[in-house]
Amino acid sequence: MLLDFREQDRMRDFAMRFSSALMDPAGMTPRDVVGPRGKAAQKRYNVYRNNVTVSLIDALAAVFPAVQRIVGIDFFRGMARLHVRATPPTCPLLFEYGRDFAAFIEAFEHTKDLPWLADVARIERAWLDAYHAADSRPLSIDELGEVPPDRLGDIVFTPHPTMRIVQSPYPSVAVFAANRGDDPVTPIRSDAAEDALVTRPEMDVVVRLLPAGGALFLKELARGEKLGAAASAASANTAAFDLPLNITGMIEAGAFTSIHFES
Repeated sequence: MLLDFREQDRMRDFAMRFSSALMDPAGMTPRDVVGPRGKAAQKRYNVYRNNVTVSLIDALAAVFPAVQRIVGIDFFRGMARLHVRATPPTCPLLFEYGRDFAAFIEAFEHTKDLPWLADVARIERAWLDAYHAADSRPLSIDELGEVPPDRLGDIVFTPHPTMRIVQSPYPSVAVFAANRGDDPVTPIRSDAAEDALVTRPEMDVVVRLLPAGGALFLKELARGEKLGAAASAASANTAAFDLPLNITGMIEAGAFTSIHFES
């Protein structure tokens, strides 16, 4: 058993030495990485190192197609390469990679003239998370209609597993929508703040522009506030908050799965 533990430690140390230089193009090939008959494997290791980097860049391009379209393929891949080297993956699931990419973009010197780009990336990340989230039947308008009017303010909602909210001080939803597909992009004239609601009520992920006060309203509901309290918070924060419009929108979007009353 002691020999087994020693062998496990040896393999763990080798794995750490093997992986530690993968993200550093100037790093030395680990001395115990060898080819057939014990020959040096520097060229083989460099090929593998490059393949790892390219595969992670490709993964980012798959998650953030709108960002890539906005900045161009060459710029995106150069930016992604820097991110990969600074932030190697920590999870074996490739679709989990890139959670820090929006923050990287926000701090990246060469995207300062695109201040909304990081929020577009956040919407794209939310899109992927909604895509992979668990299935659940969304709440219907008929279920909500069964609640006595005098008790509506006491309802507590259960969030749908796919629901994500992205708030932005820029017209990021419009930029996302214009660049997510292949259609020609027309200039966006607005500089208004836009908040996104991302859901998957059926099989397809949908990104909706939230009305005024909608993000705060939904966040309050999602953290367990009663409907009346959430509406009051949204109204106090946003004079233009429209409660019926927001309730209709969140039901159509499939943002919640059920309702109950706190005991």
